Amino acid sequence: MIRLLTPAFNRMAAALLLVFLAAAPVYAVEIKEVVSPKGIRAWLVQDDFVPLIALQFSFQGGSAQDPKGKEGLANLMTGLFDEGAGSLDSDTFQEKLDNVGAEMGFTAGDDRISGAMRMLSDKRDEAVDLLALAVNTPRFDQAPIDRIRQQVVANIKAAERDPNTIAGRKFAEALYGDHPYGRQSQGTEASLASITRDDLAAYHKRVFARDKLIVGVVGAISAEQLGPLLDKVFGDLPEKAQLDPIDDAKLALGKTTRVDYPLPQTSISMVYPGVRRQDADFFPAYIMNHILGGGTFSSRIYSEVREKRGLAYSAGSALISRDHMAALTISTATRSDRAGETLQILKDEVARMAKDGPTGQELAEAKKYLVGSYAINNLDSSSAVASTLLGLQDEHLGRDYIDKRADLINAVTLDQVKAAARKLLETDPAILIIGPPQS
Repeated sequence: MIRLLTPAFNRMAAALLLVFLAAAPVYAVEIKEVVSPKGIRAWLVQDDFVPLIALQFSFQGGSAQDPKGKEGLANLMTGLFDEGAGSLDSDTFQEKLDNVGAEMGFTAGDDRISGAMRMLSDKRDEAVDLLALAVNTPRFDQAPIDRIRQQVVANIKAAERDPNTIAGRKFAEALYGDHPYGRQSQGTEASLASITRDDLAAYHKRVFARDKLIVGVVGAISAEQLGPLLDKVFGDLPEKAQLDPIDDAKLALGKTTRVDYPLPQTSISMVYPGVRRQDADFFPAYIMNHILGGGTFSSRIYSEVREKRGLAYSAGSALISRDHMAALTISTATRSDRAGETLQILKDEVARMAKDGPTGQELAEAKKYLVGSYAINNLDSSSAVASTLLGLQDEHLGRDYIDKRADLINAVTLDQVKAAARKLLETDPAILIIGPPQS
């Protein structure tokens, strides 16, 4: 849950942001590693131009660590950190958070619990005090648990009327089988009803630990000031997390899942093997995916499905990487009476890429775009930079990655991209089709 900024903070931040954007549309990133007196490590980009600080952090864990039968535990927990901590009950905590004009939120992904705070630099100490309470001593009082649980259940019931949600669940079950990735991260009405305060406290104790923590900070704060702040928030957490071991997911490739639903359109998804971020052929695969479908308006799939035939509003592909799986996905939605034709076009484009790879011109254009767009997409705000700092740490890329990235992309050869296409795309995919029975 994200706490909304106070109106006064919004007005001040908006004015400051307009000035900042006019003067510095993209951050010049100098990343420093800060080690606190208690050994907490963080990456810092100091920028004193605007008196704001964005702090983001994450702990390895996430919904994949939900015990079986307690699905939705991590997600429920993230809605409770601003619902009381330490000696402050829910109303008092939120009132204090509003009074210091800070924004705080937590989210649960499959593999990590993430948190963020954005604050005015002159209210830093008061805001950080509240964050420290939330991270270390969340209360998990019964009344907020029941209220947030009811909200999650209401969202689940609403989603049960959404055919795409239904299909996604069935596809996840078919694709992942019994792996934790195949479970519902929000949980079910039954699993949520079984979650107690003790479950929440136990999950928090075993996941919130220093050895699985990464931190990124951007804004008006120095390395010397950041060290004590890190200790205040994270220094008293357990040294080591107690995570359950999770095997890599074995994707059920080669299977087709059909979900009959009375929709005006038919949605099509395809899943192929992917590539891990640390693999030597990541950049060849990354460039190949951009040419195939990741480049949206410039991609082959978009051109064939949308531009030439008008079969869909959008169509594209993406590389997905999680701690325990990697995949290349292709998706589109089209008129139900032309679903078979659209699916065949997707298969044909994949086969053509696997057989011949891209052209030299496509490779050159893809490199130019991927190099030039990085700063715009990843370094255009303090929050975006903080998120990038987390991503770089999570993927073990090093503080010099931003400087090296263009050279790594430009060094990729046409033969390497062709090899990546063959490796990933010569496998029968998993396919999901959702739409009217006749499609």
